[in-house]
Amino acid sequence: MTDALLPEIIAIGETMALVTPALAEPLERAVDFHLDAGGAESNVASHLAALRRRAAWAGRVGDDALGRRLVAQLASRGVDTRFVERDPDAPTGLYVKDPGNGVQYFRVGSAASRMSPAFAERLPLEGARVVHLSGITAALSSSCDAMLDAMIERVAATPALLSFDVNHRAALWRSAEAAAARLRALAAAADLAFVGLDEAARLWGTTTASDVRAFLPEPARLIVKDGDVGATEFARGVDGIDAVEHVAAHPVDVVEAVGAGDAFAAGYLAALLDDRDAAGRLRAGHDRAVLVLGETSDFPRDPRR
Repeated sequence: MTDALLPEIIAIGETMALVTPALAEPLERAVDFHLDAGGAESNVASHLAALRRRAAWAGRVGDDALGRRLVAQLASRGVDTRFVERDPDAPTGLYVKDPGNGVQYFRVGSAASRMSPAFAERLPLEGARVVHLSGITAALSSSCDAMLDAMIERVAATPALLSFDVNHRAALWRSAEAAAARLRALAAAADLAFVGLDEAARLWGTTTASDVRAFLPEPARLIVKDGDVGATEFARGVDGIDAVEHVAAHPVDVVEAVGAGDAFAAGYLAALLDDRDAAGRLRAGHDRAVLVLGETSDFPRDPRR
């Protein structure tokens, strides 16, 4: 296998079956539904593939109808799925969107929760320019958490950039204190970290983008997203001083916000690989996020979008 055939970006983590009402209406009244592939890391890979990057998603699904359907759907989006493992003894996870009322998850004991350091060791990182991870994986199981440490160690020995999205999901953690400490440690180990200002406030008590940077100075690039306000990049220069750039979000009528952060990360990473400047990177993130804010899916169903 030559470097030319390997993906330039590998997103590693969970994917699940995503059930959404066809219309933006409460779950209990909805009649028609869509069944899509969803999950933070596979969302990022899907959006990157749509932006014509060589993107792979690596993770585990059940050897069941849902798992086969999800892998086929990701492949149809242009995502490289050759590193997906199928577990004959654990199911594919599932989550259901209730527009305006959040998300319900059914993932306990899933195939994804059985990822481990051994899974990380089997992934070929040669040729990758970016390896993307998420804080969701850390909370799925102790073996998943250990896999992240193994992956961080492996990436550190390569030229690849380590990208990390905090993605705090409170319901997955045993305590707020455990989440705050572990997610900070993982973000600090990354070359590039994404965090929402709202989740940073919940986790660490920070109230502004500058507060987040002061609390998390380690990543060479830190991107703080502030919902419909905009996003700020802190990029450490060779002199150790940050260059700071803020770009306002695009105005949009929000149908469902879940999944927009993954789209933003993909747009930003694609622009980074294209050597766009800070404003261009942030604008590219907003350009991608707006595509999913206006519908119930994590990925645009209309390819013309």
